[in-house]
Amino acid sequence: MRPSSSTSETLLGELFADPAVDAAVGDAALVGACLEVEAALALATADVGLVPSEAAAAIVSAARGLDVDIGELGHDAVASGNPVPPLVTRLGAAVPETARPWVHLGATSQDVLDTALVLTHRAAAALIADRVDTAADHAAELATGHRDTVMIARSLGQHAAPTTFGLRAAGWLAALRGSATPLRAAADRLPVQLGGAVGTLAGYDGHGFAVRRALADRLGLPGGDRPLAWHTDRTPWLDLASALGVVAAAVGKVALDVRLLTATEVGEVRVGAPGSGGSSAMPHKRNPVEAILATAGVVRVPGLVATLYAASVHAHERADGDWHAEWPALRELVSVVGGVAARGAELLNGLTVDPARMQHNLELTGGAVMAESVAARLAGAMGRDQAHELVATLVRRSADQGTPLRETLLAEPAVTEQLDADALDAALDPRSRLGIAGAAVDEAVRRYGHRAGAGT
Repeated sequence: MRPSSSTSETLLGELFADPAVDAAVGDAALVGACLEVEAALALATADVGLVPSEAAAAIVSAARGLDVDIGELGHDAVASGNPVPPLVTRLGAAVPETARPWVHLGATSQDVLDTALVLTHRAAAALIADRVDTAADHAAELATGHRDTVMIARSLGQHAAPTTFGLRAAGWLAALRGSATPLRAAADRLPVQLGGAVGTLAGYDGHGFAVRRALADRLGLPGGDRPLAWHTDRTPWLDLASALGVVAAAVGKVALDVRLLTATEVGEVRVGAPGSGGSSAMPHKRNPVEAILATAGVVRVPGLVATLYAASVHAHERADGDWHAEWPALRELVSVVGGVAARGAELLNGLTVDPARMQHNLELTGGAVMAESVAARLAGAMGRDQAHELVATLVRRSADQGTPLRETLLAEPAVTEQLDADALDAALDPRSRLGIAGAAVDEAVRRYGHRAGAGT
């Protein structure tokens, strides 16, 4: 058997990852990004007249054609504590001797590795945001299709009052779309890194600002006009980590709701195609696999975000260990959230709603969930507190006697003096107590139903 260095190619990896996201931050992508930074640095220094154009062209050519054995590079990285020095050695050996003095000019390992990580994580974040937007698209379809599908709302785990499944799905939509936008923004803000050994850019003979701007322009990154390097200011990574945490929370809410709604005793939605979610022991099972796997990822996210916050306090001008702790935590966080987002999109794409089951569950309490509506109609004649107390007493009596609430209410003179049978039926109709649910769905779909830049 051949072991793999790719998270999503391991035995359990694809359960919790998105292969495309993993590839974007994988070893090959990171090494390629480091070489891209070295090539851009050569061109940037040539742009400001510090490096001969012929030498810069040779470095670019070598960087683009360099064949790197990642396993060997990783082994050699142990001696220096990061893979940039042995990679620079390989690059230097691949260029003509006349160009070697200009390889990696004025930069330090952190400049190259931070900027390479920016490139790879921007690409990964874009993929994750796309997955979240796909999930939001499916949520918008559910919200529109079930705008008026009445179901019971639950608070503190108990039946509360009527709502609509459309409103539930609209809540998912707003949270999902609201998490994709900040993620893209945080990724787009990730800046170029260039400070030299201690942030002074002393290796550029007074042209440090110009080289930083040129490097940013060459790589298409922001930060070229930053006055300072961010060697010990890890805010860019904390912004990204926090945005990834918000994505996980948004998808986690969907996964939790689906897990609860697919419970046998509830059965208001179903997930996946028939035959999916099976059990090795119980042929009847149809487990909400996508929701389960998304939840497993969500559980891991806070610890990874916390690791990045813990590693964000760097000593003096360059960190002695905290910087290194970021790399695996960042990669794992992106991988896990990538998997969460992918499972969330799959989950909502395969969700089937059962309105009949929702109606059945709505009626389980014999109309008791409409007690608030009845009390509100009685309050005008007898006052809010008295109406509330009366209806609460009748609800308990109905439950004790095992009779529908309507029957108990019609047997109470204090009620029938104020409400005839038709008025009582109106008060007990769940659709009479939906408030702004339909309008809220419409507005949520109007605002969040389309991806940013896709029109309304």
